[in-house]
Amino acid sequence: MSAQLTAQFLPLTHRWNLYAPGVMVSFMIAASAYYISSRLGGPVMLYALLFGMALNFLSDSDRCQPGIRLSSKTILRLGVALLGLQITWLDVAALGLSTIELVIAAVTLTIIGGVFLGRLLKLDKSYSVLSAGAVAICGASAALAISSVLPVDKEDSEKLESQTLLVVVGVTALSTIAMVLYPVLINAIGLDDKTAGVFLGATIHDVAQVIGAGYMISDETGQVAAVVKLLRVACLVPVVMIIGLIFRSELDARRGSKRPPVIPFFLFGFLAFVGLASIEVLPESMAIFLSDVSRWFLIAAVAALGMKTSLKKLFTIGYAPVLALALQTCLLAVFVLAVLI
Repeated sequence: MSAQLTAQFLPLTHRWNLYAPGVMVSFMIAASAYYISSRLGGPVMLYALLFGMALNFLSDSDRCQPGIRLSSKTILRLGVALLGLQITWLDVAALGLSTIELVIAAVTLTIIGGVFLGRLLKLDKSYSVLSAGAVAICGASAALAISSVLPVDKEDSEKLESQTLLVVVGVTALSTIAMVLYPVLINAIGLDDKTAGVFLGATIHDVAQVIGAGYMISDETGQVAAVVKLLRVACLVPVVMIIGLIFRSELDARRGSKRPPVIPFFLFGFLAFVGLASIEVLPESMAIFLSDVSRWFLIAAVAALGMKTSLKKLFTIGYAPVLALALQTCLLAVFVLAVLI
């Protein structure tokens, strides 16, 4: 091999050696979490978090640290972008204007009300926005996407990671509780299958739990719930853009903060994949494959986030953030139910 060709490959080889250990550990944890979830049940994201936290010491390793950081940022954003393949404009239009208006109103009210609740509980504005956005839109995925556009300096970086982890744990746990309790509530109230699907899709945080709760009632409920949930996922783009712009305007008074882009690149990717899914230009097998890639990327990102946060520091956050998540969840459910009945 010529010296010139060797020189061309050196940077690639260096990058591989730099990032591979941490990235491989993140995906190994993701695979372990998926296996345990498929065998024993339970949320795969929660397993990934717990396994990652158990390996927190790896985040201090010079060998693993770069790959863990790459997994918690770049791979996360790629996973969020690929979520767009699960949504088509026809599916959204089929819901009807009233359902679309309900979802938009519920997302808006939850975020604004969640921030207000955070102020009452004397929480950081960043945490209030983070938790409210996760509750309003799509749980763990929304929390990760929103955290990526919040301004961070060296002092706040570790704090933001701990807050993000707490939100991911909280919304995952609340989603599981809702998956069990909401079908019981629906039967007690006597909602029809379609209305029940709208309620579940508009209130439960994570997609998997929405589908699980919906199909507990009926196939129609499960199908409607899934589409309504994906409409909430579509709200991720404007919400993240608005949050990024609001926090960006506050950076002038803060020295040392890293200025996030006005519109993160992964949101353009999200919209592009929504467009591809809508015009059905990709073969079905390719769309399914990329959707699976998105899920694996998000699980690996959660595992990496777990490795970057210690359990001891997580417990020092206190009860108020957990209470805020619970109250935001109740606010969303009460509003949607009040409109539907």
